Amino acid sequence: MPEGDTVWQATKRLHDALAGHVLTRSDLRVPKYALSDLTGRTVLDVTPRGKHLLTRIEGGLTLHSHLRMDGSWKIYAPGDRWSGGPGHQIRAILGTEERTAVGYRLPVLELLHTADEDRAVGHLGPDLLGPDWDPDQALANVRRDPDRALGEALLDQRNLAGIGNVYKSELCFLLHVTPWVPVGRLSDEYAAHLMTLSKKLLDANRERPNRITTGRRDQNLYVYGRAGRPCLRCGTRIRVANQGDGSRERPTYWCPTCQQGPTPQPGPAAGLGRTR
Repeated sequence: MPEGDTVWQATKRLHDALAGHVLTRSDLRVPKYALSDLTGRTVLDVTPRGKHLLTRIEGGLTLHSHLRMDGSWKIYAPGDRWSGGPGHQIRAILGTEERTAVGYRLPVLELLHTADEDRAVGHLGPDLLGPDWDPDQALANVRRDPDRALGEALLDQRNLAGIGNVYKSELCFLLHVTPWVPVGRLSDEYAAHLMTLSKKLLDANRERPNRITTGRRDQNLYVYGRAGRPCLRCGTRIRVANQGDGSRERPTYWCPTCQQGPTPQPGPAAGLGRTR
């Protein structure tokens, strides 16, 4: 699942493959940019911004993409078989003499002037893996609405950029609170620790092929994806429910013993319902 660390990795692969090289192939398979031709231009750099990728190209252009749930960028050498999915799922091809980058299932793909990048990413809060990381500003953003559930505040990229469903669940477990606890109920100490821990986890995982939050060899994650399995600390069965307004799937995992705070009332199958 793409979060700040996996987007950082994807961006690094793209940068290593394309930056400093002239494009010999360009194919943007979205109607608005179908006639745009970037061949002959040099790729300057590829930069992550939260969950967004910015590919900057000679001539003041930026190709902005976002992976969301299913998107990916694959890198191929000449002669490699493209294996990222069927051809109809390809949204972008950027090729040089040595490498070809293929974007599959990209839900967001737009070509804009580099000077206008803020139009695409200017709304984002401090980036956990970026040079603009500011824990004080991120914390102030999160605490702006004290009645908001912590999990929802962490997922709001306007507060801080880079956290998704996995880190949301894992961070709340490490803080011993449920994702439904109101932000205003966090003590100053816990709130400050939240920022430190968020940065630490993403930094530790940005170059790992498999995300690890436990420090254990036998189990990478404490709660995410472990519904019905025993908690690694207390043995209680981990629970899962959706969080948010229901407009998007937001699977949220927690231990009902180790984590204190409101939780959804049990409902049919998924355990959805009102918090108590």
